[in-house]
Amino acid sequence: MPIVSLDDTITLALSVRDRHASAEWYEKHLGFGLLYHADEAGWSELQTKTAGVTLGLGEQAEPTPGNTVPVFGVADIAVARAALEKVDVSFDGATETIEGMVSTATFYDPDGNALMLAQDLTK
Repeated sequence: MPIVSLDDTITLALSVRDRHASAEWYEKHLGFGLLYHADEAGWSELQTKTAGVTLGLGEQAEPTPGNTVPVFGVADIAVARAALEKVDVSFDGATETIEGMVSTATFYDPDGNALMLAQDLTK
């Protein structure tokens, strides 16, 4: 039985220099559909061709190519985080919240790969 219960969604987060230009590229070349641009958060999200899988574009001055972070949806981030911490999973700082949008927490697998939990606050 898993430690946490994940939703049936995943967002693959990429760092990019220009979210708007990158979103256009993914729309034109791969047929992804723009879900939204959250300019105040430096974030854009697109629907991929796979149900439940979105592509998140985080704007960075110096993006890190090849550093994709899978973002797993959870119903209650505090409960999920506490359960993982109880079994010694390492987190990177505090849970971050953008009011009315999302709460996220970055954690690491045994090899140091970054993963993230996200609770959708728009519902």
